[in-house]
Amino acid sequence: MMNTEGESADQPGIRLEPLEKTHLPGKATPTGSSRSVLGDVSPKVTANGVHDIEDRILRITGYYGYYPGCSSHRRDDGSDSYAETPGSEASEESPSYQTCANTALKVLGGLLVVLCVSSSWVGTTQVIKLTFQSFSCPFFISWFSSNWNIFFFPIYYFGHVVTTRDKQTPIQKFRECSKLFGGDGMTLKLFLKRTAPFSILWTLTNYLYLLALRKLTATDVSALYCCHKAFVFLLSWIVLKDRFMGVRIVAAIMAITGIVMMAYADGFHGDSFVGVALAVGSASTSALYKVLFKMFLGSANLGEIAHFLSTMGFFNLIFISCVPLILYFTKVEHWGSLSSLPWGYLCGLAGLWLVFNILVNVGVALTYPILISIGTLLSVPGNAAVDVLKHEVIFSVVRLAATCIISLGFLLLLLPEEWDSVTLRFLATIADKKSEEHGEELTESSVQTRSRSRANGTVSIPLA
Repeated sequence: MMNTEGESADQPGIRLEPLEKTHLPGKATPTGSSRSVLGDVSPKVTANGVHDIEDRILRITGYYGYYPGCSSHRRDDGSDSYAETPGSEASEESPSYQTCANTALKVLGGLLVVLCVSSSWVGTTQVIKLTFQSFSCPFFISWFSSNWNIFFFPIYYFGHVVTTRDKQTPIQKFRECSKLFGGDGMTLKLFLKRTAPFSILWTLTNYLYLLALRKLTATDVSALYCCHKAFVFLLSWIVLKDRFMGVRIVAAIMAITGIVMMAYADGFHGDSFVGVALAVGSASTSALYKVLFKMFLGSANLGEIAHFLSTMGFFNLIFISCVPLILYFTKVEHWGSLSSLPWGYLCGLAGLWLVFNILVNVGVALTYPILISIGTLLSVPGNAAVDVLKHEVIFSVVRLAATCIISLGFLLLLLPEEWDSVTLRFLATIADKKSEEHGEELTESSVQTRSRSRANGTVSIPLA
């Protein structure tokens, strides 16, 4: 090792000039005050370019944040770029912030829609029970409520006028939404061919649901109606060749188990068994309606759905009006005089049913569809609360267990198709984070050990 401090000025040939690049990372540059005290004296430089033994220790042990390639002068040189970082980060974070804000608003709107969907369906079911106390004509109630679907498209057009700048006339909007029936729009043949089967299924679904409410409580009927989700999966798997999912098969088995337990609650006889059969029939026709809609009409936007439901209401008013008349003259359903009808209950029921249909279709277009399904499921505890508090219904253990099993199966059916791979990736991410945290803890513990050893004046230097 050669020392440059003892060299005199008369030996320029062998004098070593101070190295300009001997500044080590983690070692502060001498300030002007220190140079004034010590004079213009060259620093001690070893043969390998290290100032002294302390710098060598720091270089070997990585002490006080010394890491190769991360020197202090590089940090100082990059101070200007660091000052510009907040602005660049703000510009990069603004799109993500807007995305998060939009997602939060969509979720909050979805939660509001969930509450509205659940409340409207609970209100519809409870008003039906109240209507039956003075007017027990289920088909007339179903027919009268289905006629209100005619107002769906006018309500949609009003929303279009309010929210859109490029406004269209009602005829233009109606023709645009008629593309659901084909490129030529709606003709009489297509009107009868496409609307008739769906209108019949719609009427059967509502009629069987009303008949079930005359036999069972609102809680039991709403729970059994949730089985339509399992029937939709089975029909989609068989007819539409959708992807097979084991968890959904399990959910379908749970739904069937809940149905059997519900029928067994009061024995396989009497009104209870008939009510369960009617509720399951309503869920089955609803599932068939949804599968056929997906098969023949595909995915439709909100305007096309509004057009389709209004068309079904028009079909119901023209072609199905003969059925209530036949039931009236055959004494199957007796209305009495028109003035004696409970118009308040009927209009309230039809209005709530229309609101429920609007919320379901608008909610699917504006927020996540899974939230709408959850809103339908929440009608079960909502109806249970009303039955217990107002009607003083006492539920048996078997009925409660059946309701819970059906609800759990409904929730399993809401799992997305890629839920297994998503779950595995999520678990792998958690495992990686835990390993990183464990590594950071080991690094911090080693640093603390080195600091304690330095405080005690002992530093271990590798021999290599």
